[in-house]
Amino acid sequence: MAVIKYPQEIKVRVSAKRMFKAMVTESYTLLPKIMPVAIKSIQMLQGDGGAGTIRQTNFPDGAPFPYVKHRIDTLDAEKCTSKYTLIEGAVLGDKLESVEYEVKFEESDDGGCIVKIMSEYHTKGDAHLKEEDIKAGKDQAAAFYTIAEEYLLANPDVCA
Repeated sequence: MAVIKYPQEIKVRVSAKRMFKAMVTESYTLLPKIMPVAIKSIQMLQGDGGAGTIRQTNFPDGAPFPYVKHRIDTLDAEKCTSKYTLIEGAVLGDKLESVEYEVKFEESDDGGCIVKIMSEYHTKGDAHLKEEDIKAGKDQAAAFYTIAEEYLLANPDVCA
């Protein structure tokens, strides 16, 4: 098994606390509401939202994959950090065991924040990942943050 790491930074015009709430602690209710064409629902299968929680994200009919499951490994709302692992779903295919994500929301001087994401791809055996597949995943993540940013800017009372 190989571990391949990919960093990503996304600049948004929303504070770290609000973006953390939207994308981490309140994501299971907010994301299906603001991204219905991308996310059908998010179910809590186990846990209370903290470390050890397992969530299943269900995608709409016609999506490339029906669902994915993530396990929350660590969550620190005070520091706006989270680590979670993609543990199940067709998106893993025959090349990946899991994908770990470490996410940090850091305030920026302009009142927004920088979202720092470190993705660790754990491959099966000596499987090789295509650069374009990883880029597609990073682009999708950036798009989700942009949609959440626009929604939060238009609705200042949400996740306040």
